[in-house]
Amino acid sequence: MGRGDGSGRVVSPAGANDAGTGILHVDMDAFYASVEQLDDPSLVGKPIIIGAPEGRSVVSSASYEARRYGVRAAMPVSQALRLCPSAVVVAPHFDRYRALSSHVMAIFRDVTPLVEPLSIDEAFLDVRGARRLWGSPGEIAIELRRRVRAETGLVCSIGVAATKHVAKMASTISKPDGLLIIAEADTAAFLQTRSVRSLWGVGPKAAESLAGRGIHTVRDILDTPTSVLERTLGGAMAERLWHLARGIDPRSVDTTRVEKSVGHEETFHDDVSDPAILRTELRRLADRVGTRLRVSGWEATTVAIKVRFADFTTVSRSRSLAEPTAVGQRIGDAAHELFASISRPLPVRLLGVRGERLQPAGASPLALWDDDEEWRRVEGAVDSATARFGRGAITRATLLGESRGGGAVPSHPRLPEQE
Repeated sequence: MGRGDGSGRVVSPAGANDAGTGILHVDMDAFYASVEQLDDPSLVGKPIIIGAPEGRSVVSSASYEARRYGVRAAMPVSQALRLCPSAVVVAPHFDRYRALSSHVMAIFRDVTPLVEPLSIDEAFLDVRGARRLWGSPGEIAIELRRRVRAETGLVCSIGVAATKHVAKMASTISKPDGLLIIAEADTAAFLQTRSVRSLWGVGPKAAESLAGRGIHTVRDILDTPTSVLERTLGGAMAERLWHLARGIDPRSVDTTRVEKSVGHEETFHDDVSDPAILRTELRRLADRVGTRLRVSGWEATTVAIKVRFADFTTVSRSRSLAEPTAVGQRIGDAAHELFASISRPLPVRLLGVRGERLQPAGASPLALWDDDEEWRRVEGAVDSATARFGRGAITRATLLGESRGGGAVPSHPRLPEQE
């Protein structure tokens, strides 16, 4: 299986058999880093870390040159620089990333309306209905790669298969700048030698449990009685792996897929112990989450927080709301309640606030009265001022003063809006 640094890469030869395929998984290669290299050619070929240049931020992305030193996303920038001292640290430009993502998604929709964005830099495409216009799935993938490079200057990798699961595996293995086609008849042979970790839904804990039973590859799953899988992973997960190991994935490309969450995180320049300061930072993050929800037209039905301590121990808490909301005040109140429930034995290094289980704004029936009416009006005024004068034109008095972190970084950058 291809690794995050591009080693172990496998690609298809010219004219590869694409019989029985129709699902493409397109993944932009080291997207954030590639955009920065596109905008600053002096960075091409250099190890790049996307993160705050100073302070104690975490890595948002890294170029393949940096990944070969062990640098990976979510790693502290300080640790990444110890692994790769020659790396260039570049501050992220999320507006630029979203603009290019929107362009790429528009290219996809020129080929087929059946596009399911998974994140800012990847998507599934169902091209089975596009054969008459654009050719076979393999030919479409070649043309998409050419168009993305010609129109944006960026590089993508594509997996072509009969199912979403296998297409995503294929794109991962082909990275960077690759194309891997798995004909339907070749699916079983392709899967058998893959690690169980490559299967959808198998995380570190599940992989460890399977390894304890001597199950390391997909072939091992095929040779294991279902009853053993059920005792190891539970009934639902065992059934899923039974199907995936046999190349069975009935999921269709979902064009109505929405973001699962919207969040912001802050890594502090210095560890913080003062509860008042931490509550203020939670409020700042909650307001930003609320703003992004309103701009995107979503409401959250669940609020979650993340707290990382000085020793890198990380805890998360979440709670469901009585009513969906995009009001920062309500999100902040829930975040404060969750924070109060966490024991804090050490100073805090990072805080995060997230709105989860999103739904379109106004989708819920109207209540008899609106407890958030005044705050909704206040935040609407802030939104208007921000649109006219820029962020920070109006803010809470409690949030005035010097920032203690490297800036609140979106933990789930917003997908580009469809035309």
